[in-house]
Amino acid sequence: MQAYGSDQEVLQTAYDWLEQGHEVALVTVLQTWGSSPRPPGSLLVMREDGIHTGSVSGGCVEEDLLQRYRDRQLSDDYPTRVDYGVNRADASRFGLPCGGRLELLIEKIFNINEIEIILHKIHYNKTIARRVDLQTGKVTIATAGAEQDFEYSDWYVQKVLGPQWLMLLIGAGHLSHYVSQVALLLGYRVIVCDPREEYAQNWQVQGTELTTLMPDDAVREYAQQARSIVVALTHDPILDDMALLESLDSPAFYVGAIGSKRNCELRRQRLRELGLSAEQIGSLHAPVGIAISSHTPAEIAVSILAEITQLRNEQRADQKQPDEKRPDVMDASNKQPVRRV
Repeated sequence: MQAYGSDQEVLQTAYDWLEQGHEVALVTVLQTWGSSPRPPGSLLVMREDGIHTGSVSGGCVEEDLLQRYRDRQLSDDYPTRVDYGVNRADASRFGLPCGGRLELLIEKIFNINEIEIILHKIHYNKTIARRVDLQTGKVTIATAGAEQDFEYSDWYVQKVLGPQWLMLLIGAGHLSHYVSQVALLLGYRVIVCDPREEYAQNWQVQGTELTTLMPDDAVREYAQQARSIVVALTHDPILDDMALLESLDSPAFYVGAIGSKRNCELRRQRLRELGLSAEQIGSLHAPVGIAISSHTPAEIAVSILAEITQLRNEQRADQKQPDEKRPDVMDASNKQPVRRV
């Protein structure tokens, strides 16, 4: 069994399995070289009978990991680091494309309370940093500050865990149907805001949430996290501008609005008159989406999600990256108990 899920889904699965009495191991992608199906920080959880949730590759690596688990090749006492694709034969065997290479950390999980604490904090929209000391295997959990989403050195691994990325769509019109469906496929929690009864009563996209709050109230209620995205899609300057005024003064990662170039310039002028700074207005993505000569609602939805995905990936790429020419990783100290297999 293989499933792809968010970090929260992976951790929830780990908790459920521990509560049922299963043996559980957590796998984290540490580093990648060349092409790789999954970025650093990706998670997978597996149990002793071969069932797993999450993903670290296209599938062949997962099968090898499960075999190692069944064969008791993983330590109960400290994390194990594993390299895949060190040579061309391994890369071909495990289906790593274009000479790719993958380094993983595997931890046996025994402390269900640790997972429960993380899930509890995420449930209440808290962002935390989970750090694994690679010398001792000790896990610490702390409130996240300005840390990168994922950090790895020869001494520790740290992953920031928080609420699911949220997309707040202003307007329950035709375009929002398409945008919301693509966003759901990409793992977003989607909330659609429309106080207009004639639109709200016809909203029927499964998997989304609907609010009839006024747009500025909806932004204050739902989009006050760094993992928030706000997209104004009504073409109604009153509703859209209410959302933009609030969201451009929030921690939201991305704020965008649909419209022609001329209408977007007029919108920026209104926002200046309403007191927003040049920096705040400069962070507005309008017209929303990347230029792909889109015309249909489906094409516009693809362009919007493509731009957001590109920006998120660029943010990830700005974080510290391993040297592509780095030789096989060596333990930093003879005393370091992390096993390498």
